[in-house]
Amino acid sequence: MTTIGIIGSGHIGGTLAHLAVQNGYDVVVSNSRGPETLVDLVAELGDRARAATATEAAEAGDFVVVSVPFLAVDQVPVEQLKGKVVIDTNNYYWERDGHHEAIDSASTTSAEVLAEHLGNDQVVKAFNHIQSDHLGSQGKPSGTPGRRALAIAGDSPSAKDLVAAFIERIGFDVVDAGALAEGWRYQRDLPAYGPELDAAGLTEALAAATR
Repeated sequence: MTTIGIIGSGHIGGTLAHLAVQNGYDVVVSNSRGPETLVDLVAELGDRARAATATEAAEAGDFVVVSVPFLAVDQVPVEQLKGKVVIDTNNYYWERDGHHEAIDSASTTSAEVLAEHLGNDQVVKAFNHIQSDHLGSQGKPSGTPGRRALAIAGDSPSAKDLVAAFIERIGFDVVDAGALAEGWRYQRDLPAYGPELDAAGLTEALAAATR
C-alpha cells in the first residue's frame, strides 16, 4: 500500500490528504505546530491516516507532498527525502514571504529553491495553480469531456510519471510543462494560474505565459 507523507496540512495539503485516502492511499500528515494539532483532521480521514512530525512524515512517505509557505522551505527535512519523489505545491508571494532576489530576477523559481535545499532532482511542481476547494470538488473520471487539467514540471521523467498517475487517479488530466525551471509558467498572475481549463486550454495558457 502506498503511503503519502504530507508536510504542511493546510488548505492544499489537507485537501490532498482527503483525496488520497478516498483513492486508496495511506497518509501521514504533519504541520509546523505538532501532531497533537491534527487530531481533528486525522479523525476526518479515518484509519488510513495518522499524524506525525514533518521529519516522520518525510520518512514514512513513499512519496511526499511539501505544502508549506515559501518562507519555510529551509525547514523542510532533507535527509529523509533523499531519493524520494517530492511534490511541491508552493507559490512564492513576496508580500508574505519577503523578497527573494533570485526569484524576483527570474533566475530561479520557488520549486528550484526547494530542490536545491533538498539536493533532490525528483521534485515535481504541482497543485499550486488550483484553489483547494476546486481541488476537492472538481475531480472527474478519466475520459470525462472537459475534464480539468493540472500542470506538472520536473527534471525526472520517472518522478513526473508517478505524480501524473496520482493526479489522474484523483480526477484530473495532466499537462507536462517541461523541466522544473518551466514551473514559472503557472505561477501567480499568469494565464494558467487559477482558471478552470481542460488539457487543451491549459496547454495554450502555459504557452502564452511571459516572464
